[in-house]
Amino acid sequence: MLPTLEAAELPADAVEVGRIADAWGVKGWFKVHPHSAQPEALFSSRRWFLQPPAGGSQVFRLPVREAREHADCVVASSPEVPDRNAAEALKGARVFVPRSSFPTPDEGEYYWVDLIGLAVRNREGVALGTVRELLSTGPQTTLVLQADPPADAPEGARPVERMIPFVAAFIDQVDLQARSITVDWQPDY
Repeated sequence: MLPTLEAAELPADAVEVGRIADAWGVKGWFKVHPHSAQPEALFSSRRWFLQPPAGGSQVFRLPVREAREHADCVVASSPEVPDRNAAEALKGARVFVPRSSFPTPDEGEYYWVDLIGLAVRNREGVALGTVRELLSTGPQTTLVLQADPPADAPEGARPVERMIPFVAAFIDQVDLQARSITVDWQPDY
């Protein structure tokens, strides 16, 4: 990693939003492959946190001068990355942005990171599980839930996995404050 970058601690609300792919041009710009098709979080934050590709606990703060979409990626520049060689040294770094710097979503829109971990219940109050992840299946997003095995399941039974389309026909309410989602879905679907 670049010796000129300032060591930092990863913010408590940090979200991984992309990975640096390579240098772009000769003036220190670099390409970032965002984890989202809508990389607004990369544009809204003027400081990114980088973790080398090998992982570990080492984190660096990277001030961002400019970031913009280019083809299927994002290109960015930093005052700390003066040339192509410095940009190439960033290759493979994981990019984190504080969740608090994400743009405010529109009414009825949610960041996936905010939905993970929410408890899901149906209209009758039956607990269906907790959101473990979300899948983009093309025309819609799908909630992937994980629940404890039923009480009558044999010992050592695997957790139950449910998938619920994240569409208005099945999602009654998302309450981020209460950390819950109410759905029109039955346990035996």
